[in-house]
Amino acid sequence: MDVSIKMAHDSKIIEVIKKMDKINRKLLILEKDNKFYSLVSIGDIQRAIINNIDLNSPVYKIIRKDIKVAKKSYSFEKIKELMLKYRMEFLPVIDNGEIYKIYYWEELFGTTVNINNEKIDIPVIIMAGGKGTRLKPITNVIPKPLIPIGEKTILEIIFDRFMYYGIKNFYLSVNYKHELIKYYLSNKKIKNINIDYIKENKPMGTAGSLYLIKDKIKERCFITNCDILINQDYIELLNYHVENKNVLTIVGVLKNDEIPYGVIEKDSKGNVKKINEKPNRSYIINSGMYILDKKAIDYIPKNTFYDMTDVIETLINNDEKVSYFPVSEKSWFDIGEWDKYQSTLKEYEKFRNFYL
Repeated sequence: MDVSIKMAHDSKIIEVIKKMDKINRKLLILEKDNKFYSLVSIGDIQRAIINNIDLNSPVYKIIRKDIKVAKKSYSFEKIKELMLKYRMEFLPVIDNGEIYKIYYWEELFGTTVNINNEKIDIPVIIMAGGKGTRLKPITNVIPKPLIPIGEKTILEIIFDRFMYYGIKNFYLSVNYKHELIKYYLSNKKIKNINIDYIKENKPMGTAGSLYLIKDKIKERCFITNCDILINQDYIELLNYHVENKNVLTIVGVLKNDEIPYGVIEKDSKGNVKKINEKPNRSYIINSGMYILDKKAIDYIPKNTFYDMTDVIETLINNDEKVSYFPVSEKSWFDIGEWDKYQSTLKEYEKFRNFYL
């Protein structure tokens, strides 16, 4: 039995997040007194983060009651049916509080079976107009969207991830070396998708070009930078956006850093109360992926350099609802700088088949 997927029921939430990232899993088993206690998923943790729960809290405080497990009496077909229905990475069989067996998705179905029955019918806008100056000298030759990761370019992997959810309509906002991007994609002849180009005649920031297609966005859209990948269920992301009636949802990345020093805690008079040795600091950063309602795009001015940060600030100033959806640090791959690109190449095998 794979002990790496087990944790104590009173482990800190932040420890669970780190464990998930380390073993590339989004579901773990919790045990108490060496017996099965419950399951915890990345969804449980995401809801906890959104609700501002302290990440040093014990994980048992955030788990759901309606977890899915199997009984020893279940047939093999019922096991498969459960895993397919709920898209489970693994399914434990519980017998009198003991883990009798664990069925793993990859063992039953492999790593490439498409189990996604739900489809998304909104467009994706990919911001691919930047010069990629932080990736020179390679971007002196090829534009950033065509930088290879494994057998494909970053742009093709982005296409693949959205196509998995049935998305067919893409807009590419291009400028730098746009002829090369068009030439490459025309020769690839990617099936079952439509690609329209938004040609920037001048640098327009990470959002300014959206004005050029504002009439083509009927309800909402995904927006992503061309140098990131997100290992997340996009249906869950979209459902969160819609259910919370957000005008804009930012995909946020949970970062956790350990301060390598003893931090002094003091009272109002400057008296030292204690030394907090090597404390952790958690915060959320912007990943570069968003969901925007058409209402948000309507705020973007004509023919103006405008960044997504400007859009966010404008929406907040106009009392529009802006929220975020958290993903773990290892669910975010960024190739915008040389060191991050090299790191992504090393991690390629982990994300070439994103969990389905």
